[in-house]
Amino acid sequence: MKAVSYRSYGGPEVLEYGDLPKPKVGPDSVLVEVRAAAVNPVDWKAREGHLDGMLDPVFPVVPGWDVAGVVVGLGADTPEFREGDEVVGYVREDFLSRGTFAEYVAAPVRTLAPKPAGMSFEQAAGLPLAGLTAYQALRAARVGEGDTVLVHAAAGGVGSMAVQIARHLGARVVGTAGEHNHDFLRSLGAEPVTYGEGLAGRVRALAPGGVDAVLDFAGGGTIGTSPDVTAPGARLVSIVDPAVAALGGRLLWVRPDTAGLVALSRMAEQGVLTVEVAEVFPLEKTADAHRLSARGHTRGKIVVRVD
Repeated sequence: MKAVSYRSYGGPEVLEYGDLPKPKVGPDSVLVEVRAAAVNPVDWKAREGHLDGMLDPVFPVVPGWDVAGVVVGLGADTPEFREGDEVVGYVREDFLSRGTFAEYVAAPVRTLAPKPAGMSFEQAAGLPLAGLTAYQALRAARVGEGDTVLVHAAAGGVGSMAVQIARHLGARVVGTAGEHNHDFLRSLGAEPVTYGEGLAGRVRALAPGGVDAVLDFAGGGTIGTSPDVTAPGARLVSIVDPAVAALGGRLLWVRPDTAGLVALSRMAEQGVLTVEVAEVFPLEKTADAHRLSARGHTRGKIVVRVD
């Protein structure tokens, strides 16, 4: 099969496009013919070795954890799926090796769910990791009807989904973003504020009593502003900054979750949740997709199409 892989840590230049063996399928896995795979910041961070203390690499590593595709092979015990099923998945294992930037991936059934009807493969590929991160962060922060929630990096892949889901839950959303993304946030139902110096004052102007929850998808010390913008008893969640623990909050690492993916798929089918696709690259141009992701400030998802 054609795949993108790397044989050592390094910059995007270590990514190779070529032939690799088709993956073997375990008893509780299915073989997915990949139609699209989304790029996430964790992909290039892993490629650069930043996850080496957490996940062992088995070289050559095929990057990528997000996938949208079609089931073309079944393991010995996979009653959940049939050949021909269109699926989405957050296909993360506890080591780096068999990723989704390839023509095929062997995916444990616990990482998959049916693809949302009516959604393109490119859009669907952007749903699993970002959508589950947003969904699990909102659940961890116990966001619900009547809450005011502050979402940092609200125009990004994760943040934009968190805005939509929070609004669906009945929450008021204040979102940080550059001014060029403010109209986009308004279209999602959020009240935008510009990040940077004076942020706390701008948030307080919108929510004088403080916000009930803070979701940090930005990092860079942003969570440190929380005491100045929160109401008593506010819940804090960050996916990037361990300093959240010292403030009484939770550092969250997104987990594969079929039930969560099913919930996201239903929201997408109902028109509650959309996926903004920033740019689509062919598989052989994955290195360029990584470069674009590493620049930061991308609105929505960067996707690789596998033909």
